[in-house]
Amino acid sequence: MYQAIKTPRCEFVPIRNLKYHVRIWGEPGPDKIPLVMVHGWMDVAASYQFVVDAFARDHYVIAPDWRGYGQTEVPATDNYWFPDYLADLDFLLDHYSPGAAVHLVGHSMGGNVSMLYSGVRPERVRRLVNLEGFGMARTQPSQAAARYGKWIDEIKAFHRGEINLMPYASSEDVAKRLMKTNKRLRLDKAQWLAMHWARPDDQGMWRILGDPAHRIINPKLYRVDEVLEIFKCITAPTLMVEASDESMTKWWNGKFTLEEVHERMKSVPHLQRTVVKDAGHMLHHDQPQVLAKLIEDFLQI
Repeated sequence: MYQAIKTPRCEFVPIRNLKYHVRIWGEPGPDKIPLVMVHGWMDVAASYQFVVDAFARDHYVIAPDWRGYGQTEVPATDNYWFPDYLADLDFLLDHYSPGAAVHLVGHSMGGNVSMLYSGVRPERVRRLVNLEGFGMARTQPSQAAARYGKWIDEIKAFHRGEINLMPYASSEDVAKRLMKTNKRLRLDKAQWLAMHWARPDDQGMWRILGDPAHRIINPKLYRVDEVLEIFKCITAPTLMVEASDESMTKWWNGKFTLEEVHERMKSVPHLQRTVVKDAGHMLHHDQPQVLAKLIEDFLQI
C-alpha cells in the first residue's frame, strides 16, 4: 500500500450546523498563505495526499470533506444545492484565514465551486487553480418544467430506497473499482485511497463515504450567462489545468465541448491554461509530481 510522506492532522469544524472534517498538512506561519484544496464529486479530501507529498515547499494546506462526503456530517436533507458549497467554503475561510486571502485549488466539482466563489468573494482569493472544473452544459428556459419534474421523481425514488451507492465486500474490491474507473491508478495508491474513500458498516460491507442523495439532479437550470458574469468578477490570477485525455466528449456526447469551455474561460480576466500529459480526469492521482510543480510555480508568480 502507498505510504504517505506527509502526515495530516484532522479537525472537525462547526460550519452551518454541521461538523466539517478538515485535513491539514503543515503549520500556519506569518510567511505562509493558506493553500485551500477542495475535492470533486464523490471524492474526499484525502485524495490530495499524493500531490501534497509531491510538494517541494513547506505549505499550510487545508482540505475539507464537502458536506455529505468523507467524514463530514451528512445534513438532514434529501438533496443538495450548489450554492451551499460556496457558503460552506466562506465559513471555512472565516475559520482558518479570517481577513486574509488564500490560495484556492479545486478539482472537478470543487473547481466549479472555486471559480464561482472567486467571483463572488474576489477579495478572499489570492491565486486560483482550477483542475478540470469545466462547468455544465448550457440549458434553455424550455427545459425548466421537465427538470423540476425529474427532480421530484428522483427525490421520491430516493425515499423509496432506489437511489443508493453499491456496497463492496472488502477494501480490495473498493480499490479494484477505483482502478476500473481510472486505468492509470496504481494498485498501491488504489489500496490507500480505498481506506479513505469507503468504510465498513456493521455487517462488514464497505460503503462509499458519500451520501447517495448527491446523485439527485439539481432542479435549477445552469445559466451560462450568470456564470460568465461571475467569472468576470474574478480578480485572482487563475490557472486552468486540463488533462491530456479529453473527457468532455465521453461525458456529454457532443452536448458540451472543450471548445465551449475555452470560450467561457475568456471571461476570466487573468487566465492561464495548461495541459498535464499522460493524465485523465483524476490528474491529481495520475501525475501528482507534475501537478504539484505546476501549482507551486504558479503560486510564486
